[in-house]
Amino acid sequence: MIDIDGVVADVRHRLHHLARSDGRTRGGKNWPRFFAEAGDDPLLAHGAQVAADLAAHHAIVWLTGRPEWLRDVTELWLARHRLPGGALIMRPSNDRRPARTFKVEILRRLPAVAVLVDDDPDVVSAARSAGFEAALADWVPRSEIVLAPLHEAQERHGRT
Repeated sequence: MIDIDGVVADVRHRLHHLARSDGRTRGGKNWPRFFAEAGDDPLLAHGAQVAADLAAHHAIVWLTGRPEWLRDVTELWLARHRLPGGALIMRPSNDRRPARTFKVEILRRLPAVAVLVDDDPDVVSAARSAGFEAALADWVPRSEIVLAPLHEAQERHGRT
């Protein structure tokens, strides 16, 4: 299982939509613009290589917190970047649970999972606590990410 945002898709160019101009994260979020730009995410080469390496020995399942209504954009993005094919599991559009809760629930539903690759330390920790093998995608330095808005989007708003 491989996450998309922050693992193979570089979301840094659109994180500004989740933060106010003063850097704080309360109010001022522009979710429509944040998601509208998802199709323009650059590819993270390291993540693409990890996906290719895993695809050599495993069936790939893409597990993303992106809302279901973004499926067409996401499928086109994966195909455009020639990432390994596989099932795409997306968050139901009305599901606002934390990413760690949503993703571990999905992991528990599947018959076998070799490894989960995710950029969210909370998701990786929750997966490991639930007995799954999980690897932290740390190739985008956390110092380069507007961490508070992304974490808040994943954990408080259940948005990505």
